Amino acid sequence: MVDFQKTKEFFYIPKGLTYLCGNSLGPLPRNLPTVISNQLNEEWGQLLIGGWNKAGWMELSSKIGNRIGNLIGAPEGTTIMGDTLSIKVFQALGAALKLNPDRKIILTDAGNFPSDVYIAKGLAAFANRDYKVKIVDTKDIFGNMNENVAVLLLTEVDYKTGDRLESQNITLKAKSKGIITVWDLAHTVGAVTVDMQQIGADFAVGCTYKYLNGGPGSPAFIYINPDLISLSRSPITGWLGHANPFGFTLDYEPASTIKSQIIGTPPVISLSILNFALDIWDEVSLEEVYAKSMELSGLFIAGIKTKCPEMTVMSPENPAKRGSHVALGHPESYPLVRFLTEQSVICDYREPGILRFGIAPLYNDTEDIMGAVEVLAEALEFKPWKFERYQSRNYVT
Repeated sequence: MVDFQKTKEFFYIPKGLTYLCGNSLGPLPRNLPTVISNQLNEEWGQLLIGGWNKAGWMELSSKIGNRIGNLIGAPEGTTIMGDTLSIKVFQALGAALKLNPDRKIILTDAGNFPSDVYIAKGLAAFANRDYKVKIVDTKDIFGNMNENVAVLLLTEVDYKTGDRLESQNITLKAKSKGIITVWDLAHTVGAVTVDMQQIGADFAVGCTYKYLNGGPGSPAFIYINPDLISLSRSPITGWLGHANPFGFTLDYEPASTIKSQIIGTPPVISLSILNFALDIWDEVSLEEVYAKSMELSGLFIAGIKTKCPEMTVMSPENPAKRGSHVALGHPESYPLVRFLTEQSVICDYREPGILRFGIAPLYNDTEDIMGAVEVLAEALEFKPWKFERYQSRNYVT
């Protein structure tokens, strides 16, 4: 049984702040600064270049990949770290297209994260092989899966509304049509239960600075189905993806393992931070965290419907169809976000007119949820959109 009061103590959240933005950036683990400072002094400071061998820096990508693999139902040796999520999407798509060379369509939906679509369009244009990116309404995914589609690129939890796609049914249908699947788990990993091996996914990617609390810009991961690892070729052939990187030959021979997906030198400091942040998952089960998330998000939705009837609940009320954030709609959403921030309730904004409230049971509790409902009710009564100071947009919303 998870002691959520104990897990809350693992994180540093400023006094008086209600932080409901873990779907965008997780908070700082409380003891991280001291632990990482000591580690850097002992490793980088004392060992210098010896840290690559003596401190195991070169193995961090694989070690942490396996830790994340445990959270997405991935067998050991199928998940690896490095680079940004955009790069991992590019790698997964490029490898997937190579596995389906006679097909030319990348299928995605209008609810996908725009960056994933940008990457897909950029790759299609760069490859110059008549590839096309086909964007359909989410409800039309099944009807557009056919023998012309090479790759299906989808985000498992909608970054705006929190809707969860039926990943298992979608993957089964894709397989029946010979389509390679690429799942973006950015809003899934560390928030809701998922099993990549069970659903038969071919590729999955995700970031680690949201529910995994790895810090701003922490490295992303890529998963490849065990049956495809030796067949998959990264479109970016960096030196550490080589079968023998320290042989320094000019001919590229990819590693036969998941290490073929490493591009450049591991970001040791960022990986070390993430490695510490992941320690909390040694103490909890994702199943219990997910169950608590559904309890808290259900409480939040009920509170909104009772006390803030002017708001539109855009997330599914059925927990089985919902991720770990709740989206609300209002014609004056941005001024409301600014007002909430002023009152120390932190959420974020997405176009068009969406307030997002991320719910992370590792540090959010009933008091946070009900307090946020009360402040939002006050905001609606105050009507901050009538005041110019709440209208100005920050660059990051």
